[in-house]
Amino acid sequence: MQKLGKWIYLFLFVLYFACFYVLSKASILGMIYPFAIGFMFALVWAEQKVWLVAPAYILASVAAMPTFENAIGAAIAAFMIVVPFYVHILAKKRILKWELGIYCLFAQTGGIVFAALGGLHPAWIVAQAVVQVAFMYVCIKIFEPLIIRGFAYRLTCIELICGGVILTALSGGLAALDIAGFCVLKLFVAFVVLTVAYTSKSSYAVMVAGVLGCGSLLSSGNPLYIAPFVVWALAVACFKSKQRALPFVAIVLADLLAGFGFNLYYSFGLLQIAPVITGGAIFLFLPSKIYNNLSTLFAFQGDRLATKNLLNRSREMLYRRLCNLSEVFHDTNEVFKSLIRKNLSQEEVNQMLYQEVKDTVCKNCPEYIHCHRTFNADTRETFENLLNISRERGKSTLLDVPSHLTSRCKKMQILLSEINTLSAQYKSYSALVGSVDTSKMLISDQLQGISQILKQLALEAQANVSFDTGRENRIIDELANNNIICTDAVVFEQDKQTFRASLIVRNEDVDRQKLPQVVSKICGCQMCVAESYPSARSGLSTVNLATAPRYDCVFGLASATKAGSGVSGDCHSVVRLDGHKFLFALCDGMGSGEQASRKSETTIGLLENFYKAGFDNDIILSSINKLLNLEQSDTFSTIDACILDLKSGTADFVKMGSPPSAIRRADRLEVVSGSALPAGILQEAKASSVQVVLNQKDLIVLCSDGVSDSFASDIEFQDFIFSIKSSNPQEVADEIIKRVLATNNGFAVDDATCLVIKMFVP
Repeated sequence: MQKLGKWIYLFLFVLYFACFYVLSKASILGMIYPFAIGFMFALVWAEQKVWLVAPAYILASVAAMPTFENAIGAAIAAFMIVVPFYVHILAKKRILKWELGIYCLFAQTGGIVFAALGGLHPAWIVAQAVVQVAFMYVCIKIFEPLIIRGFAYRLTCIELICGGVILTALSGGLAALDIAGFCVLKLFVAFVVLTVAYTSKSSYAVMVAGVLGCGSLLSSGNPLYIAPFVVWALAVACFKSKQRALPFVAIVLADLLAGFGFNLYYSFGLLQIAPVITGGAIFLFLPSKIYNNLSTLFAFQGDRLATKNLLNRSREMLYRRLCNLSEVFHDTNEVFKSLIRKNLSQEEVNQMLYQEVKDTVCKNCPEYIHCHRTFNADTRETFENLLNISRERGKSTLLDVPSHLTSRCKKMQILLSEINTLSAQYKSYSALVGSVDTSKMLISDQLQGISQILKQLALEAQANVSFDTGRENRIIDELANNNIICTDAVVFEQDKQTFRASLIVRNEDVDRQKLPQVVSKICGCQMCVAESYPSARSGLSTVNLATAPRYDCVFGLASATKAGSGVSGDCHSVVRLDGHKFLFALCDGMGSGEQASRKSETTIGLLENFYKAGFDNDIILSSINKLLNLEQSDTFSTIDACILDLKSGTADFVKMGSPPSAIRRADRLEVVSGSALPAGILQEAKASSVQVVLNQKDLIVLCSDGVSDSFASDIEFQDFIFSIKSSNPQEVADEIIKRVLATNNGFAVDDATCLVIKMFVP
């Protein structure tokens, strides 16, 4: 493994040396050479080994121009990157880009001095210094994202332009390399044109060919190679094929046509065709894996249609499976309902117990025929009355027995004992059956709720996702302009009003304010960050954005604990249910202290989890009520919930035993009340539910009975809320609790909690 590492470093050194050598030959009109130093600084910024880059630069510079002045200038340039690099390492501080630009300017000191002594015009000297720094930033623009993202993601438009500038500089340097008539530039261009045409669109190959031709124009002022290179690209585009041999043959024939047919060169012979054949041969024999990676890298406008079709197909399969699961839970719910054993009716109970008493006590009595045949109706009525009294009061006595029965019955004490025993046993049995039935009904409700949730999820998954490739590309490019590296973006419409976008960005860019601003601008609607989490690749995060709801909300909370009680029996909750819904809830455990606190905390916890899971209002409150009823305790809990929909501007008020809520509008005050009992008292208690359409700046006031009972009447409480001038929800809540304490000499006679919500347009 260590040997392999040494070979990698050797390969990198040779690669750096070759690049520096070519760029040292590259010039602008043969007057200035402003590329090699900027390239070196960009490589170091891209976290390449400085101890490889600096020596490679010095050796390449001296090899390209073996003069004393050039060697001194190269040494100074290397010194100005090596020393600051290690100084910043010791200081544990990364070199900033503007600092790198200053170091790059000072790195040209030797070259500037020798150029001035050589009589170069000051304008050219300034131009060389400026272009050198600009070229450094161009290289950073493409090196930085490639180092971070690798070759698994496509290049943005800006990055492709920067790559084109680097290619132009390289082609200018290669144009100066002519080894015994063998043009290295033609070899390089032949390989690049074939590769780009094979891995990307043919039009890009034509564009690259023109750019590489311009390199020789920039270096020598001679447009000799522009036309032949474009002819090559057009020929390759016409014969583009999965078989690499066909475009290879096409480019060789195109060069023969350009040389012999169109006379595009000053001179042309068989030796001039050798560079094209060599470049094509390299193209033919490189492994296919390299071209597969490059295909992804240069997929500038790739629509990724296959991936998106696969996603929609997966959603269709998910829809069918969710529907099947929904039916399973629905059918299971029907089975559970059929298993519920309801208590017998009053007549059925009396008949059963009467028969049991008659068979147990009276069967062997000498007066059996006389009582149960002659006076059958009277005896039956008497027994049933005694059974009813025993079940209602817990015991029947001799005082409850009519005189005509005591006069003839010899087993009265035994009869009463049996009636009381049977009544007590049936009462226990009835309570047990009721609890079992309640449990079965609770499970049935849960099964029905799960069935509904799965059905809703199936409907959401059924619709095909419409992707917007144009917006995706624009977002990536615009974010790059704002120095936010986005390696991938997916934009789709969830429905006609909702856009969703998923971006892969650097960890340090997740909280950038420009992120939602750019996406909002391109999508044409206000977008907000819904969630962010680490991606599968180190250093990157996924940021999901969605269309921001029309409204937003803020809330205020104030409370006071009952005097003498260490713990409040009131409990509150503020939970975001999804992208545009909030749950605001108050629960008041009956009484005060720890027992009431535990009851309200249990209730509020159940309420939060049911709503976050997506259950329907009726199922949620019915289930909570049954769960609390199963405890069979003497403590109950009120529920006061407001589900605020910021998308539609509506509020659903759900109440069980809670005081009225108030909505303070601009010109009036509305009251929302409910008549339901607290949760846990009755098995079949029903919650009251009201939906209200809200306006901007409306205030919603939820409170416990410790607040409402502190006012002389509901009218006085409502008038006080409307009289508060502040529109800040926290100030309103504080004012209400202050008034509650003021009416009771600074003490709270009961736990008092006030939750105030304000809806507004952001």
